[in-house]
Amino acid sequence: MPRKKKEIVEQHTNELADSVFIAGAGSTRDDAITDTLRTNFMPYAMSVIVSRAIPEIDGFKPSHRKLLYTMYQMGLLTGSRTKSANVVGQTMKLNPHGDAAIYETMVRLAKGNETLLHPYVDSKGNFGKAYSRDMAFAASRYTEVKLSKIAEELFRDINKSTVDFVPNYDNTMTEPTLLPTTFPSILVNANLGIAVGIASQICSFNLAEVCETVVALLKNPEHDVSLTLRGPDFAGGGILLKDPEVLREIYETGRGSLRIRSRYTYHKEGNRIEVTEIPPSTSVEAIQEKIIDLIKAGKIKDISDLRDETDKNGLRLTIDLKRGVDPDNFMKKLFKITPLEDTFSCNFTVLIDGTPMLLGAKSILMEWIKFRRACVTRRTQFELAGKQDRLHLLEGLETILLDIDRAIRIIRETEEEKEVVPNLMIGFGIDEIQANYIAEIRLRHLNREYILSRTAEIAQLRQDIESLKNILGSRSLIDRIIMKEQAEVAQKFAQPRKTKLVEAFDESVSTEEKEKTAALPYTIFYSKEGYFKKISPQSLRMSGAQKFKEDDYITDIIECTNDTNLLFFTNLRNCYKCKVSDFKEGKASVMGDYVPGALDFMSGEICVGMIATEDFEGDALFFYSNGKASKVPIDCYQTLSNRKKLTSAFSPKGDLVWCTGSKEELEYALFSTNGRMLIINSSLIPLKTTKSTQGVSVMTLRKGQTLKEVKSAEGLVQKEAKYRYRSRKIPAAGAIFRDEDSMDGISRE
Repeated sequence: MPRKKKEIVEQHTNELADSVFIAGAGSTRDDAITDTLRTNFMPYAMSVIVSRAIPEIDGFKPSHRKLLYTMYQMGLLTGSRTKSANVVGQTMKLNPHGDAAIYETMVRLAKGNETLLHPYVDSKGNFGKAYSRDMAFAASRYTEVKLSKIAEELFRDINKSTVDFVPNYDNTMTEPTLLPTTFPSILVNANLGIAVGIASQICSFNLAEVCETVVALLKNPEHDVSLTLRGPDFAGGGILLKDPEVLREIYETGRGSLRIRSRYTYHKEGNRIEVTEIPPSTSVEAIQEKIIDLIKAGKIKDISDLRDETDKNGLRLTIDLKRGVDPDNFMKKLFKITPLEDTFSCNFTVLIDGTPMLLGAKSILMEWIKFRRACVTRRTQFELAGKQDRLHLLEGLETILLDIDRAIRIIRETEEEKEVVPNLMIGFGIDEIQANYIAEIRLRHLNREYILSRTAEIAQLRQDIESLKNILGSRSLIDRIIMKEQAEVAQKFAQPRKTKLVEAFDESVSTEEKEKTAALPYTIFYSKEGYFKKISPQSLRMSGAQKFKEDDYITDIIECTNDTNLLFFTNLRNCYKCKVSDFKEGKASVMGDYVPGALDFMSGEICVGMIATEDFEGDALFFYSNGKASKVPIDCYQTLSNRKKLTSAFSPKGDLVWCTGSKEELEYALFSTNGRMLIINSSLIPLKTTKSTQGVSVMTLRKGQTLKEVKSAEGLVQKEAKYRYRSRKIPAAGAIFRDEDSMDGISRE
C-alpha cells in the first residue's frame, strides 16, 4: 500500500474510534459511537434476541409459532395434507421473511426430517434427514404436510383467552404471543438459536419423564428433578454416557457438556459393524470423511471397506473389518478419534417475559408451571364469564315463564319497535340484556315446553359456576388440573426412550487386542443364601444332585452364555454388575461361589436377588415386604464396564423380597406371612422410568403382615385351582393357600 494512502486509512481509523461520520445532504454530522450503537445497533440486536432466535417458555421461536398457528388456522389439525407451498404462502401473512426461510423452518418441524423427538408436522415426501449433511429436502411444491396429533396439545383452549393476541405486521389479522401448550414442549423438543451476543441450545427430554417431573414439582417444589428426569433423550437415539454431576449441573444451572456415543451392531457373518445411531451434533458424512482421513494417514489399519448404506429405512454406516479384529476394542478406538462419540453443549437460555435468562432444567419447569397456571386461570375465567352470561339470560327467560301471555301482550301492544325492550324491562323487572334476549325469541318458541327446556339447565349452570369459582380461588385445584393434563398427555404421546443411558467412566483403549470372551453355553444356578454355580451342558448331563448348605435351596435356574450380564441386588440397595464369565466353571457336587465374597460386598451386605440379561432389554420387577412392587427398564442398570457397583438401585421404602427380569408379561405368585397366596400378571404393574420408584401396592396386607416370598406362577398351582388365587386388579388380598392345589403337593407353610 502506498505510504500516503496508508496514512489516510490510519487517520480515518483513529477518527472512527472517537466518532462516527454520517453523510447526508452534503453535510457531515459528528456523533459519539456509543450513541450510534445505542440508537442503531441495540434495537437490531434486541430484535434478533426477542423476536427471532431465542425460544420462549412455550418452547417456540416466533418463526415456529407463526408457522404452526397458520397451519392451525388452515384447519390442518384434521383432514388431509396440503402442499407445503400453500402453507408457506399463508404463513407470509404473519412472517414476511421470505418463502425459503419459512419452508426450512417447516422442514425441521417435520416428521420426515427426524430432528424432533415429537414432530409437530406430519409430512409426506422428501424432507431430508437431520443426520445427513448431503441429503437435501425437496421443493415445497412437491411435499405435503398437516399438523401431527401432538400439535393438538399446543392449541388446546387457544380460543378461550388462555393467551394474548397481537396484530400482525400489517394490522390485518392477529396472532398469539405464546401457544398454550399443555406440556413443557420447551424441554421435550430440542431447540437451537444464535442471536447477537446470546445463544441457546436446549436438548430434548423424554416426554413421560418430563410430565412425571412436572407432577412431582407441583406436589413438592423442592423435588430433586434428577430422580424423575433420567437424562436427555435425542431423536436420533445413540448412547448417553451419564455423568450424574454433569446432569445435576445442567438441571441447576442450564449449562453442561454431554457425551453421546453412536450405537452399533456387530454381525459375525461378514465380519462387519453397522452404525445405526449417531450423536445429534454430527452427520454420517462427517464421520465417514474422518475415518477415510485416518485410513489415509495410516492411523487405522483394521478396515477393509467403508460405505454409507443410508436409505429410506434409516441411517446405516457399514464398516467391514479385516480378519481377527476385535469389534468392541476397535469401536472403542473409533470413539476416541472420530465423531462417532461427540459432545452436546447445553445452554438453556430462554425468554421469560421478554427477558433472556439462563435457567436450569428445574427452573425452566417452574417457569412453565407458572405459565400454565396462568393459562388454566384465564381459561377458567373465560368459561366462568360465559356460563354467567348464559345463566343471566336464562334467569330472564325464567321470569316470563310465570306469565307468557303478558309478555306477548306487551310486545303486541307496543306501538314502536324501540319501545319493546324498555316495556319488557318495566313489565318483568329484568335488565336490558335479558329483555333483548327475550325480544329476539321467535314467536313459535314462546311456549311453555321451549322455555322449560331452556331453563332446565339453570341448576347445572349454577353448579358449574360454583365449581369454576372454587378453582379460581384455589391454587391446589389449578395444580390438580395441570397434573391431570400431564397424565393425559403422557398416556397419549409418551414413547420409550430412544437414547440409552449408560454410566460414564474413564475408558482406555489397549493397543493390544484382547481375546473376546467366547459365548459358550452354560446353565447357572443361584441359591437363596447367595451361592452361584455355572455348569457346562456336558458336566450337567453327568452330574448328580445339586449340593447346597442345609436349609438352602435353588431360587433361579437360567440357561445362558458366558457373556450374559448378571445384576445382583443387595439389602443395602446396591446393584453389582458382572458377567457369567467372571465366575469359574463349577460342578453340581460343589457348593459354588459365594456371591458377596466374589464381588467384594460391604460388611453386612447380602444378596437379595439376581437378574440375568443378554442385552439389557425388557423390564426388571421388584417385590417388597410391604406388599408393593415396581417395574423399571433393565437398561437403567446398563454400564460399559464389566463390573460396576450402582447405588440407590431400587426403592428405599421397603425391604426387597425378590426381583426378576423378563422381556414379556408373566404371572407371579405372592405369599404373605398369614398363609395367603395371590397370582397377578406383571402387566398390572405400571412401568416407571426411575430406579428408586416406590412402585404400587399389589398385595393387601393387614397390620403386622408382610410379603414373605414371590415365585413364578408357572407350574406352581393346578390349572383348575388358579382362579382362587388370581386377580385381575391390584391391590388384592389373594386366598388362603391349600396344599391340595399345589402341583407337587408341597405345603407353602
